[in-house]
Order: sequence, then structure tokens, then C-alpha cells
Amino acid sequence: MAAAALCRILLLFLSFIVSQAKPTPKQNNTISFSFPLTPLRFSSDIKARTLNPSLVSVSKHGPSPRQRLPQSSSYNYKTTFKYSMALIVALPIGTPPQTQQMVLDTGSQLSWIQCHKKAPRKPPPTATFDPSLSSSFSVLPCNHPLCKPRIPDFTLPTSCDQNRLCHYSYFYADGTLAEGNLVREKFTFSRSQSTPPLILGCATDTSDDKGILGMNLGRFSFASQSRISKFSYCVPTRRAETGVSPTGSFYLGENPNSRGFRYINLLVFPQSRTMPNMDPFAYTLPMQGIRIGAKKLAIPVHVFRPDAGGSGQTIIDSGSEFTYLVDEAYNKVREEVVRLVGPRLKKGYVYGEVADMCFDGNPIEIGRLIGDIAFEFDKGAEITVDKQRILADVGGGVHCLGIGRSNMLGIASNIIGNFHQQNLWVEFDLANRRVGFGKADCSRAAV
Repeated sequence: MAAAALCRILLLFLSFIVSQAKPTPKQNNTISFSFPLTPLRFSSDIKARTLNPSLVSVSKHGPSPRQRLPQSSSYNYKTTFKYSMALIVALPIGTPPQTQQMVLDTGSQLSWIQCHKKAPRKPPPTATFDPSLSSSFSVLPCNHPLCKPRIPDFTLPTSCDQNRLCHYSYFYADGTLAEGNLVREKFTFSRSQSTPPLILGCATDTSDDKGILGMNLGRFSFASQSRISKFSYCVPTRRAETGVSPTGSFYLGENPNSRGFRYINLLVFPQSRTMPNMDPFAYTLPMQGIRIGAKKLAIPVHVFRPDAGGSGQTIIDSGSEFTYLVDEAYNKVREEVVRLVGPRLKKGYVYGEVADMCFDGNPIEIGRLIGDIAFEFDKGAEITVDKQRILADVGGGVHCLGIGRSNMLGIASNIIGNFHQQNLWVEFDLANRRVGFGKADCSRAAV
């Protein structure tokens, strides 16, 4: 399936403070939620948001993620999802619940949904959210404590709209815009189980037809506001057949497969470190190097660590399709690919203005010549991408390595996207500030 060609990078939005409310636990301190994940192909206006990095907030002065992690509640829930270019979660929101489709995005903070009044009164599962049908919906006025300027979590303040409501805007690099009001609303999973009212964006003007489920370390993410202890997903391998989307698995809470996971401690940074090129709310990993075939590339470890200005941060992101590397790492990867299959490169071709390791030939044969690609971390953990899966079909018979230059996006970070998370359990253990990896056949229905 062809990936998108345009980049999406910055989101410039809002500022507010949120109080944390704790879900009411069962007697065994376990809350079980259930909701379906489904795949959807994106419209041309938002394809870039699957090819390129998530909509990360660019806070520069907020407390560190270590300070921000809330006291956890225990959740246990499993479902399946379909995977194409992104993970789309269908969530029951409001009272009574209306099913909303949102991109599961570990690289962004604020969650937002599509808000429009609609008919008939009983909305279909893919409809936008109608606030008038929910008894738990409330808006934030401009004078609300949550709608204050100069809050450190975001670079731009919110504004007042003509109705004196707290207004926010997302601006994308491809020119698209999503804006609306800040609201409070519940995620209602059953008659007896729901989250407390969470801060969400209620988009009324956007070309997108999906929302965003922000799952990063920021205190306004769904993960933080609902006090999740951990979550995990298993991205299946893509299929060549048109219109066929494989099924993967998603857990909210404990994962019974975690016994075999290899864990890596997240890098956290003190509040005093103000780094203009860094996202302090991302899941930052201590990557050690990159291996192609049996050869470890000569890339210094510091290339994968944030420098004094924050450049070089390495994050893992479910909302980015491709992987992006800073120039010093990308050039070494390309140098080795050219050594192995240089004559087969598609000359003068740059996909999406970020990826120039692309081919016209048989992807299986080219992958065999290149070999497996591994992203190495400390404690012996690694993400290994089999040689049969290292090339992404970008359309027109062209296949690319699935790695782009991050500087072409205007950022200075290394980002591991979902294309390189196939056949891998990825667990975000928020309570212990670590990420776990476990190899799996994610296409199996019962993983």
C-alpha cells in the first residue's frame, strides 16, 4: 500500500492545567475496559501524518516526565485492531457512549475528537461526536482555570472564541487545520466502568475524519489522565493484497505475554534541562547502534542521545509510519545500502522528500542482498527487522527502505515508526518508566 508523501510535523496549540481524577477501582483494584480497534485508509489531506512523525507538543519548560507520571490504576483489557498505515482505535465516548475513531499515537499529548451535531439522533459507529447527545459533556469557558495562558506544557496560549469558550488550533505542515474547543468528557466502556471526565479537544473545523488518542508522557495525554499503568500493542506484518488489512492485538493493562519481554529504561531528564530541540514527553530510548546484516555500522552512540540542545533524541512512536534518522546516522545507513545494492537504487528518486533509498526491482531479492536491519539498545534489547520486511511499498512499483532523513522534516530527532515495529510486542510500562519488546507473530489472532 502506498504511503503518504507529505510531512506532518509541528502542532501549535493550547495551554491549560488539568487536575487528575482517579477512576473508581473494583475491589481487586482492576478495571476492565473493552473497545475495538479498526483500520482505515487516510484521506489525501492527512496521509502525511502517517508517514511522518506524530503531532508532538513542543513543551520546553514543563516538569520532567518522571515528575509528571501519575499514580497508576490497574487496567486489564484486550482487543484486536487492523493495521494499514496507522492504528485506529474505536472508543466509546460520552453518556450514552458514541463510538469515535482515533489514531493511537504515542507521540502526541492532547486527545481530540470530531464534534458535530448530526442526524439521525442515533449516530452510526463511524459518525462524529454529537455533544448534545451526551449528559457528561461540558465545555471550558475562557475564564476556566484550565484555560490560562503561559502554561509551560505548550508554547502557545489558548484563545477565546466568539462564544467565550476556550479555543485551540492545530496547524499542520501540509496546510491542514484542526481546531475547536477544549472540553471535558468521559470514555464510557460499560454501564459500570468509565473514566472520569478527561480534557479533550472537540474539533469543529478540520479536514480530517478521525481524531487523535494522545498517549505520550504529557500530563494531558489519555494515558496520564486516565492513570493507565501500562499498555501494549503488537503490529502485524503488512500484506501485498490490495484492500487486505492484517489484524494485530492491543492490551490496556497487563499483557500475559510480557514474561518474555526485554525491557529498556526510558531516558528521563531533569526539569532544569531546557532543550529547545527536544520533546520531553516522548518515550526516549537509549539506542546504542544500528546493524545491517552482520555488520554494525560505525555510528557513535552520542548520535542517538540528546545533546545540550536536545538534538539526537531517539523516540519510539506508534503514530509515525516510517523511521527517521539524523544525518550522521542516515548517511551511514545509506552508505552501507549503496555498498550492498547501489546499482539497484532508483536514481534521482526521493520519496516524500525524505527517503532516497528506493528501488524498482523485486523487493524480496533486494531485501535478501541487504539483509536484516537491527536497532540496538542497552541491556541486549533490539528491534530486528527481517530482510523480507525491510522495504515498504510506496506505490507505482517502488519500494523504499522505510527510513527517512529527520532533518528534512525540520526536526533533529531519531524516530522509530510503526513500520519497524511489525511482529513485535511493544509495551509502555508507565509505572516503571520503561519500554518492553517481545518478538511475536502479530498476525496470529490469539497473540
